[in-house]
Amino acid sequence: MGCAQAVAVLPGLSRSGSTIATGLLCGVKRDEVTKFSFLMVLIPVLGEAFLNLIGGDFSSSAIEALPLLIGFAAAFASGLVACRLMIAIVRKARLTWFAAYCLVAGLLCIIFN
Repeated sequence: MGCAQAVAVLPGLSRSGSTIATGLLCGVKRDEVTKFSFLMVLIPVLGEAFLNLIGGDFSSSAIEALPLLIGFAAAFASGLVACRLMIAIVRKARLTWFAAYCLVAGLLCIIFN
C-alpha cells in the first residue's frame, strides 16, 4: 500500500483509490483498508509541514493566529465529514466508475500539459 501511495503522484491516480485498491488486492477487508488508507495521508501531510517548518516557510506568513485557528478548525471539521462520507461510499459502492474517472482525468492532464 505504501508503494501505491508513492506511485499515486502520477496524473490521474488517486492516492486513496490506489491504496484502497492495493489493499483489497492483498486481501484486506474493505472497512479496514479504507480506514488505513485515510490514515496513510498523515505521513505526506506531516512530512511536508515538517519540511516547511525547518525551512522557515511558516515564519514568513503575515496571517494572524486567530484566522489561522479558525481556518484550521474549519478544515479539520470538513475533513472529518469528508472522510466519514468517503468511508461510507467505499463500504457500499464499487470503485469502477471512480477508476474510469481517474483514467480520463489523467489522460486529459497528460494530453493538455
